[in-house]
Formats: sequence, C-alpha cells, structure tokens
Amino acid sequence: MPEKVLIYSRFPKALMLRIGERFELLDAGGKPPNEVFAADQLSDIRAMITAGGTPLGGDMMDMMPKLGAIVCYGTGYDGVDLAAARKRKITVGHSPGANASSVADIAVTLMLAATRRLLVADNYVRSGDWAATKPSPMMRPQPGMPGRRIGVYGMGEIGRKIASRVAAFESEVGYFSRSQHDVPYRYFPSLDALAEWCSVLMIAVRAGADTHHAVDANILKKLGEDGYVVNIARGSVIDQAALIAALESKTIAGAGLDVYEKEPHPPDALTAFPNVVLSPHIGGHTLESHTAMQDCVMANLGAYFAGSPLPYAVKGG
Repeated sequence: MPEKVLIYSRFPKALMLRIGERFELLDAGGKPPNEVFAADQLSDIRAMITAGGTPLGGDMMDMMPKLGAIVCYGTGYDGVDLAAARKRKITVGHSPGANASSVADIAVTLMLAATRRLLVADNYVRSGDWAATKPSPMMRPQPGMPGRRIGVYGMGEIGRKIASRVAAFESEVGYFSRSQHDVPYRYFPSLDALAEWCSVLMIAVRAGADTHHAVDANILKKLGEDGYVVNIARGSVIDQAALIAALESKTIAGAGLDVYEKEPHPPDALTAFPNVVLSPHIGGHTLESHTAMQDCVMANLGAYFAGSPLPYAVKGG
C-alpha cells in the first residue's frame, strides 16, 4: 500500500501526477490541512510536499504528530521554519539545482528585454507609431552587451549559470556572495562595491534574514541612472517600495522582475512603468525543470520512507 503524503501548498494537479503514481497524495489545495482533513486523517501523515516560499511554521507541523519529512518542490525553502523542524526532528529536503538552467534563462531574458526596451519596441510596432514614423524618446539607442558590467549577487548554481550566459555576450562579470568561489569572475567584497561597479545587478541569492531587503535605496542609488536590477530569486531581497521610488525618481534606468514581495503580484505602481519587465514567477516553469524537481521530490520521499537519509536534504535543515 502506497505511503500517504500531504500536499501542503497549492500546486497544479498536473505537477503531482508522476508523484501520485508512487504515493497516496492528500491535497490540501493550499488551505490549512485541518480545514480540509479530519484530525485522524492527519495523525498518520509522515511526509509532506510544500513550495519553498509557502510559510510553514511549527504550529502547522504540530497538526501532524508523526510528521518526519518536509519536502520542498523546488530549490527554495525560505518559508519553512527550519528551527521548528529541527526541534521536532523533522528532516527538510529540496531540489537543489533542478531548475537552475531554466531560472538563469529567464534572468537573461528579463535583462535583455529591459535593457533593450523590448516591451516598448513591441508596443511601438503594434500601435502603428513605427509605420507612421512617429518619434519616440523611449526608442533612443541603448548600450549593448559588449563591455557592459554585469554584477551577480549570489554565486550558487543559478548564479553560476547566469554568469556563464552573460559572459557569452562579451560582458564583464563580477559577483558578490558570502564566500569567494573558484570561478573566472571578479569577486567584490560587498554588495555595495558590486552595485557601485556594475550597470546590471542580477539577484540570484537565497532568501533569508541576512538577505531581506538587501537591495535597498542605497544599493539602487549606487547602480545609478543607467543601472538596471533583475530579480529571479525571491521578492524579499529587494525593498519593493524603495525600488518603486527609484524608478519614479529615475534613480535607475529600469528593472526586470520574476518575483515580488507579495505573490501573486497584483497590478500596482510597478506595472505602470514602461521600463520595467514583469513575469509571473515562471523562472523554473519549464518541462525539463519540473521533471528534475519531481525526480528530487520522489527521491527524497522514497529515501525517507525507506529509512535512509534524504539525498537532497537542506544543509542545516
């Protein structure tokens, strides 16, 4: 008889089909489990699947007294209270690097779309202004990629793939992370120094207390009026109010965002800027990435139920 696994976050059913072939899934549909299932149904749940950004604290863990494994679908796990999990001897797993290529691709896409003003150009054609030879100040020539300084904040799997992709555009690449790595890119000792140097800041750092609002008004000011910020990490890394203020005052030239402080992201001041490119947190949303993430989830669950260590355990989790 297949082991029972609770689906804690709200996932499209199509993403759970493969996992459901191996385990009996109890889908809470993104609601508190006790609102969907009776206490006796939750009492024997030993493992759960969650999205890394979904808040998951000790009070929720306590609803499942036999819970021993929290498996995150994706690389992130910032929503999980790791201290609470450790206290309850619950192991936490994720899918490290499974979507790194896909996320790096969307980062470069956002960068090019923002710096080359692709949305403005698209509207210029669709509106008929191009055919009418109507001048547009937004269509002035912009700096290209050769020689442009690209700063990567975070040099994990995603950061490395972003760096290698932008280096292929004949750009200079620098980075800042908690430690220096053996990579062919210039290392900066602080985020301030990186922002002062680069014209595009690519955020690829893991979310946490130490990175919350790390990109604030001061960092944006250091980017300068020709600078851009691209975020494919977590919305919490940027002070969104400061970003809006920087765009309104033209402190920076533009932005490309796949993540936001609150998701799903409703229309607000950000959506009014023609120099901001927005996407709905689709960085890891490719067929290959989902297959790789599902592989990690099933490997973690399989190992846990077999009494073995998780092959993709969160370090320190």
